[in-house]
Amino acid sequence: MDKFLAVKTLLEVADAGGFSKAAQRLGVATSSVTRLMDALEASLGTALLTRTPRQVTLTDAGIAYVEQVGKLLDDLAEADESVFDSGASPVGSLRISVPSTYSRLRLAPHLAAFLSENPRVFLDVVVADHFVDLALDRIDVAIRIGRPDRDANLIVKKLADNPRHVVASHDYLERAGIPETPLALDAHDCLRVAYGGGYRTRQIWTFRREHVEQRVEVRGHLLSNSLDILLEAVMAGRGIALLPEWQVATEIRAGRLMRLFEHFDARPHQGDAVVYAAYLSNRRHSSKVRALVQFLETRLLASLEG
Repeated sequence: MDKFLAVKTLLEVADAGGFSKAAQRLGVATSSVTRLMDALEASLGTALLTRTPRQVTLTDAGIAYVEQVGKLLDDLAEADESVFDSGASPVGSLRISVPSTYSRLRLAPHLAAFLSENPRVFLDVVVADHFVDLALDRIDVAIRIGRPDRDANLIVKKLADNPRHVVASHDYLERAGIPETPLALDAHDCLRVAYGGGYRTRQIWTFRREHVEQRVEVRGHLLSNSLDILLEAVMAGRGIALLPEWQVATEIRAGRLMRLFEHFDARPHQGDAVVYAAYLSNRRHSSKVRALVQFLETRLLASLEG
């Protein structure tokens, strides 16, 4: 018995729910599929399939077996593709993760161009605001915003800076007054990002000007891990927010939001945060990973300059 063929056939039977459908997909006779499954069960000494006139389903042992061999086949396919992908031309499936708001405003406008330049790449985009496990979720490249040293066990590549602006609507400032210095923020309603899932009611914003640093404890009535929710709230006059330039630049230029403290470098906490790509060390020789990272470096820099 060809064990590899038997395992692949078992997976097809489990997915199709029957011998005849699996045989049609594989282009073989139904009797061949049946004999192969009988031989596999005999070699293992246990029943993997429950056979009824209408359907073929996995037994508990079959479910456990399929989970294990499915992982092995996925790993084998990934190993084959990694060798195939080490050439000069990007080819194969490329699975990436990216934060939701950033994907909509900065990444999505460029994906069509990337696919046009790399017609042999199949792009799988996972939108996730949490830090996904690259190995567990089989992510080739994660586009992240933060401090790259957080991903010390990964290969990281800076793609762009991530400047932030303190903004408020004109309605809010007319009602609550314009804070003259960052320290005056403690008297204002500040709309805050829940960084790293930390849902604290109080937060420190850091401001720097000519090597002098000011740290201000801010508070307010809205805390969220969604940048879109915070932007809607600040546009509605609910308070002052510290948001990425790539999210608020258009609103500032249009006069819908006012930027405060223009001469300060504003950060939600101490330390630099940038936009960067992170990937596992076994992807370092992948031509499609290299192509994406180089493409985004060029495109994201151009979009900031534009």
